[in-house]
Amino acid sequence: MNAPVTPTQHHLLQKSERQSQVVRALQAHLPSHALIWHDEDTTPYECDGLTAYRARPLVVALPETEAQVAAVLKTCHALGVPVVARGAGTGLSGGAMPDSMGVTLSLAKFNRIVKIDPVSRTAVVQCGVRNLAISEAAAPFNLYYAPDPSSQIACTIGGNVAENSGGVHCLKYGLTLHNVLRVRGFTCEGEAIEFGGEALDSPGLDLLALVVGSEGMLAVTTEVTVKLVPKPQLARCIMASFDELRKAGDAVASVIAAGIIPAGLEMMDKPMTAAVEGFVHAGYDLDAAAILLCESDGTPEEVEEEIGRMTTVLRRCGATAISVSANEDERLKFWSGRKNAFPASGRISPDYMCLDSTIPRKRLADILLAIQQMEIKYDLRCCNVFHAGDGNLHPLVLFDANDPDQLHRCELFGADILETSVAMGGTVSGEHGVGVEKLNSMCVQFSAAENEMMFGVKRAFDPAGLLNPGKVIPTLQRCAEYGKQVFRAGKTMPFADLPRF
Repeated sequence: MNAPVTPTQHHLLQKSERQSQVVRALQAHLPSHALIWHDEDTTPYECDGLTAYRARPLVVALPETEAQVAAVLKTCHALGVPVVARGAGTGLSGGAMPDSMGVTLSLAKFNRIVKIDPVSRTAVVQCGVRNLAISEAAAPFNLYYAPDPSSQIACTIGGNVAENSGGVHCLKYGLTLHNVLRVRGFTCEGEAIEFGGEALDSPGLDLLALVVGSEGMLAVTTEVTVKLVPKPQLARCIMASFDELRKAGDAVASVIAAGIIPAGLEMMDKPMTAAVEGFVHAGYDLDAAAILLCESDGTPEEVEEEIGRMTTVLRRCGATAISVSANEDERLKFWSGRKNAFPASGRISPDYMCLDSTIPRKRLADILLAIQQMEIKYDLRCCNVFHAGDGNLHPLVLFDANDPDQLHRCELFGADILETSVAMGGTVSGEHGVGVEKLNSMCVQFSAAENEMMFGVKRAFDPAGLLNPGKVIPTLQRCAEYGKQVFRAGKTMPFADLPRF
């Protein structure tokens, strides 16, 4: 007599049958080398830079042409199969984590720079082009692409569009949104769609601002037109040390209050400077409670004047030491530590979770001091590095994912940082996106009615809910359950306004 089929066996059987169906349907549109589905082949796609959460996709499609992208989307839509678009997989919020019953649409082969136009100062690039590659291609024309995430050596412009990425120079030059003119791609149904244009403005609603930062939930991007800016004649960087976090935080606010908009204004606390100094030997002050990196760029005259003004402000705010880069090599050395903060953290901990909340500049010291108390509360270390000029935090909570208890405490630590940021007048995400990481914290920042309005926008583009499902916008049920967990934990924070759920 045959043993009864268990629920797990039944699910695996259903998944296998579904996989076979999807593979057969996609084989009609893709060459054999552009379609993978065996476990050992799909494992590299099971997560993005947020490695704590993983899922194997049903199938991975690697189209090489826009016609193939459209065919994949049309096929999946007809079958009711979820689709998760993926670029380089450098995202830090789980935005590219696969759907276990869906197709991961890898756009890695869309890596061609279509055109550099030095006259209009624009570049037309495919979505899989690396961020840094745009500037390298524009360099012969003395131009570059300004947004520079720390992962710019690997991250793609399509992913930058999805997350509205920034970088160390976003304070002066803006985020991805401010540097993109046009986005071309496809809807979930496989229909071609275009947002923005190369003119100064486009008719109708400004949907370009809607799709940039939409985390792959509204459309699949295949081509982007970006702005290029002239390389400055000179750039110099100040490295300022402070013996107290509050002095460093106040200095950031004071620089902006003085009417100065630096090309970059970054901050690192003592644990982070210790981590990166041992990695890249950038010459950081290891005795400082925090250091600021303040960059000025422009003509030599502009830079000299701005460096002088910033130095005056920093000294007035209590800087214990100030160094100014004497040449380009030294400037790059100062920045090398900041740019390598994440890999440096990986050297001192098996895993880390990088958060991404944004707060008012005047509360920088408050949040850092609160995080120090959270380290004691959750018995985990945290290194802090962030875009101080616009209040975008990047706390890196260090933990070991092989220890379930540490992972759980890390999740609680991260949620505490995000929700404390909201309580201080900030938001749960600045440039990394919500993905799966910040879904619970979205329940804290937005009411049920506000989340439903966001779902309404998604339904307008994706009525079937097949593009990157289960990400970014929490459901009413999820928020209600999270509220119960908050109460069970005895959390008394005033922003846990559960009746609205």
